[in-house]
Amino acid sequence: MIKGSCLCGAVHYESADLASPIGLCHCRTCQKAHASGYNPTALAPRDGFRWAKGENTVAAFESTPGKNRWFCPKCGTQLMAEWTDKDQVIIRVGSLDTILDQQPAVHIYMDDATGMLEAHEDMVSFAESFPK
Repeated sequence: MIKGSCLCGAVHYESADLASPIGLCHCRTCQKAHASGYNPTALAPRDGFRWAKGENTVAAFESTPGKNRWFCPKCGTQLMAEWTDKDQVIIRVGSLDTILDQQPAVHIYMDDATGMLEAHEDMVSFAESFPK
């Protein structure tokens, strides 16, 4: 069982273990919805997913016909997406509270990737924020 929640704590979910490797999704709708170059996602069985808190609070947006993106309307955290006709849901791995013992294994929707949003191996990195 894995658990996740939103930033403000109003919505929590539980899910059976993942049914796919973690993938970094570069699709344009993920870029917009998450304000990022990509979003870590993984599939989970629909029948193993449930809202543990905030079921009456969580909201959905149909970003593509037949695809709902579920999020907390208070803080905006993207939690899960679903193709309404599929038996799996798409977990937003960044919303997990459970620490998984795996790393992303694939990039998906690379046709939508944009260079300005991609990380590169030779980038300088800092343990925290920009140095003062």
